Amino acid sequence: MTACRRIPRFMLAAIVLAAPVHGQEAAPPPLAPQYVDAQAGVTLDTAITRALERQPSLRAVRADIAIAQGMRQQAGLRPNPTLTFERRTEPGGTDSLSSVGIQWPLDLFRRGGRVQTTERELQATQLGVTDRERLLAADVRMQYGVAAAAVREAVIADEVVAAAQRQWDIVRARAETGATPPLDRDLLEVELRRFEAERLLATGRADAAMVQLKQLLGMSPEEPLRLRETLESLVTASTIAAGPESSVSISARPDVREAEARVAVSDARIDQARREGRVDVSLFGTYMRMDAGFPQQGFGPTGALERVRGRFNYVSGGAMVMVPLFNRNQGQIAAAQAERTGAEARREAAELAARAEVASAQARDAQAQRAVTLYSGRVRTLARQNLDVVRQTFDLGRATVFDVLTEQRRYLDIEHAYTTALREAWEARAALKRALGETR
Repeated sequence: MTACRRIPRFMLAAIVLAAPVHGQEAAPPPLAPQYVDAQAGVTLDTAITRALERQPSLRAVRADIAIAQGMRQQAGLRPNPTLTFERRTEPGGTDSLSSVGIQWPLDLFRRGGRVQTTERELQATQLGVTDRERLLAADVRMQYGVAAAAVREAVIADEVVAAAQRQWDIVRARAETGATPPLDRDLLEVELRRFEAERLLATGRADAAMVQLKQLLGMSPEEPLRLRETLESLVTASTIAAGPESSVSISARPDVREAEARVAVSDARIDQARREGRVDVSLFGTYMRMDAGFPQQGFGPTGALERVRGRFNYVSGGAMVMVPLFNRNQGQIAAAQAERTGAEARREAAELAARAEVASAQARDAQAQRAVTLYSGRVRTLARQNLDVVRQTFDLGRATVFDVLTEQRRYLDIEHAYTTALREAWEARAALKRALGETR
């Protein structure tokens, strides 16, 4: 008789679990899809290309190249001649004098020094722009990974909320039939609301990361942007042009080359200062026409009396020599030499910083890749299997709700730790690419 009474209870429980629950809350729609588009989303290479084309600060830096080119053109021009005109008249008389003069500086020894200085300035400016492009590409690469990590957290939050919603619906239906204590239902509801709050926070972090990425791409915050690549695919596909064993030459980095170019600029300025302290010559020429006379009269060629008067033409030419007797640009030469000393020190500092950056990035990258390998192996698979087993055991009534909550939180901790490891691996690889001078 007792067995017969138990049969309807088990049948009722099976019907409750199998049939849809009437009046249950609909699962909230996922929020992560608004950040991802596997077909039309922006890839990392496209993002870098867009940033190099549209980023306003980079366009401003590139204007410095045009400025340096204009200075180079100006330095190659020779000095203009000086033209003078003079007219003299006698007050109350008839005498007058007109003269036209020209002065042409030869600019001896100076033009070559100016041209050399501006040419090296142009080279240094171009290398500075190249280094700015390297840094911008590194920033985009880093922020793309940060955004992908935030999106992955949002995806995990969506999955957890959906699973918690399904589990709460089942337990709530059981509680309504008396098969499960109401406490289990209330505990799961608290956990569900906590997951929903965490999902909102994860969505906010994803929004902030996407806005920062848009800024690097030269986009306004209102423009739509979706990612095509996931954090896992970024870490898996990321490679470096040269491994740690090949030791890419530090001198190939744009910032180191720019520092070397600044030393060359200082050398050119020293030479220019010395050239400007040498002798210089300016040529000049004058044509003068004078109309002069006296109030006395005399006999002209025809024998008639006429006023004494004559017109005279004079042509003169010569050279003016600037003799560097006292000012030989001693102060400017000393300043240029001091500037070179500072440029040499900055070059050494740039090389030292680059070597340290490469060594640090290589060590960080190696350890981060090992951590990702550990997590991507059996750890995450076992954590997921353990959670599924505990949930199934709970559905069968052989585990408590506390067991489910504990295992669920352990699984979330593993996923968060894996996301952290992936992000660390991506940031370490991005830092290594930046240290090696790569832009792609």
